[in-house]
Amino acid sequence: MTHLMPVESATRILSSLAEAGADVCVGGGWGVDALLEQQTRDHSDLDLWLEVADIEPLFRGMTALGIDRILPWPGDRPWNFVLHDGGALRVDLHFYTPLGDGRLHYGAVTGDETFPDTALRGTGRISTLPVRCEDPEWSLRWHQGYPQRAFDRDDVRRLCARFDLAVPDAYR
Repeated sequence: MTHLMPVESATRILSSLAEAGADVCVGGGWGVDALLEQQTRDHSDLDLWLEVADIEPLFRGMTALGIDRILPWPGDRPWNFVLHDGGALRVDLHFYTPLGDGRLHYGAVTGDETFPDTALRGTGRISTLPVRCEDPEWSLRWHQGYPQRAFDRDDVRRLCARFDLAVPDAYR
């Protein structure tokens, strides 16, 4: 099955989650496009960051749209997994916990993966919908550490050009 997250679906999901009270931050490819304030490519999913405390409103908003099934995915963990609708829609969830000192904790309770809360304070638009998204520098950082695909190279090139960021060595 081919997964596809068209702009209408992305904005419908984000609006439903906001209505349900889930405070989400857009990441991944849609996060890049939100920062650029234009859709630059097709997307197979919608990546979302959210605080663990928002899991109940997230599930309310998702189930209202029929996005209520876990899609087993390589590397799934309790803080990062994929939900889908049994059809073409797929949402990749990334849960964090605020530490109260300006840092966010991501991952297992025994892990030490943290990042500043400013990493999730970018702003952008998907179509006409204003969204919170990853900060440009952090979006660039999170485009590293895995095998590059053609669209990752395009995302990085666009981010660097738009926000005057240095191209990472891995992308040169």
